[in-house]
Order: sequence, then C-alpha cells, then structure tokens
Amino acid sequence: MAVGKEIRLKITSIKNTQKITRAMEMVAASKMRKTQDRMQATRPYSRKIAQIIKHLALANPEYKHPFTVERPASRIGVILISSDRGLCGGLNANLFRLALRQMRGWNAEDKAVILSTIGQKGTAFFSSIGANVVSQATKLGDRPHLQDIIGVIKTMIDEYSNGKIDELYVLYNEFVNTMTQKPRLVQLLPIRPEEIGEERKGHWDYIYEPDAKEVLDQLLIRYVESIVFQGLVENNACEQAARMVAMKSASDNAGKLIKELQLIYNKARQAAITQEIAEIVGGAAAV
Repeated sequence: MAVGKEIRLKITSIKNTQKITRAMEMVAASKMRKTQDRMQATRPYSRKIAQIIKHLALANPEYKHPFTVERPASRIGVILISSDRGLCGGLNANLFRLALRQMRGWNAEDKAVILSTIGQKGTAFFSSIGANVVSQATKLGDRPHLQDIIGVIKTMIDEYSNGKIDELYVLYNEFVNTMTQKPRLVQLLPIRPEEIGEERKGHWDYIYEPDAKEVLDQLLIRYVESIVFQGLVENNACEQAARMVAMKSASDNAGKLIKELQLIYNKARQAAITQEIAEIVGGAAAV
C-alpha cells in the first residue's frame, strides 16, 4: 500500500493548507469590515475637497496658482498604490497591467515617466523591471496614517513645482463591492476644471481670508494629500476583500481536491483488498 500511504500524506497536507486558508479568510473578512468603515468615513471629505478644487479651476481668482496652470506635458509622474502583501488574487496584477499599459502609451508619445510607489508589491515589481522609482513607502499596516505617505507625496509635489514633471497622477484600486475592485487612474495636477452649471459660469470667484495666495497654497496641498490618502484606504479595503475571496476559493478548491484524492485512495485500497482475497483463494485452490 505504498501508493495509499502517499495519497494519505497528500490528503493530510492539503487539509493542513485548508485550515490555513480558512483562517486567513476569516481574518480578511474581519479586517475588511474595518477597512470599509474607514473608507466610507473618508470618502465624503475627499469628494468635497475635490469638488471645491475643481470649481476653483473655473473661477477667476486674483492669484493663479501654478497647480491650476496647464503646460506642455513631456514628463509624467505617477503615485502608484499597491498592497504590502500578496495572496489577494489578481488585485495587484490588474493594477500593474493598467500601469504598464499607460506607461507604454506615454513612452510612445516620447513622455518620460517617474514613479513613487506606496506598498511593497508595487515597489518590488517596478524596481525589478527597471522603472524610474524616485520614492517609496512600505509596511504601512492595516491602519495607515497620512504621516506615513507625506514623504512620497511631497517628493512628487516638489518634482512638479520644480518643473521636473508636467502632470501628476495617482493609480490605485477602487472599491466597488466585495467581489469587484477596479484599477483607477486619477489626474492630480494640473487641476482640471469641473463643469458646475450655467448659472455659475462667467466671472466669479470665492472670497478668501486672509488672501487668495495663502489660502490656495495650503488648500491645494491638502487636496493632493487627501486624494492620495483616499486612494490608500480604498486600496486597503480592496486588498482585504480580494484576499477574503481568494482564500475562500482556495479553501473550496482544497475541499474538492481532498474528495478526489479520497476517492482515489478508496479505489486503491479496494483494489489491494481484492488482490489479497484473490491470492488467498488461489492459494487455497492450489492446496
């Protein structure tokens, strides 16, 4: 029964793996609820500040901030947000596929691309293919804070302010629902105006206190930070949802494989017993 012993060892090994995947599924489900709550709590702020900033781009302020001025784009900057850990299905692969497609398109237009990465997986992947990664942030945990990514954001804002890049984007996974997460590319700089209705077109502006320059210099930085941070918490929610689904699929597949191996083992055991009985009967007949 050497074959039967090998099958039993395989079944035991798969059962142990199944225990791990089930535990990871439950942990991911627990973390997913928390990350979803955090994501829902930050969405209203990021959406409102984005709306206000895009309205400002249509206004006629006394001070024109450099972040609202279009210029010929020959250098592109991208803040790419991925997960620190794997075992989350095709979440990171889909994100990287979109990033590579965009990078090839920009390169075809003779536009140089520089990256700042948030997350270990993105850092490792784009470093391995020789991409120009100028800054990175990794090991942020399940409850990241804005302070953890300020360095990455400041690096790209400085690059834009110094004219080393002409457009700045953020790329992350957007949470749609537990089963669906989609990569999303958002342009941060220069800020493009949003249509706000016929009644507000023309020469209009906000009232600034103390003055337009001081307010806009601070507000536009907060805008970039809020959109990138929202992308980070969205990506965290996507990671836990994708991991929960992937681990459930792994557990289900392990169960199917165990049943198949158990059936093979039973057949092998039955064949061995039948052979033994045949040998005993044959020996008795010979006597």
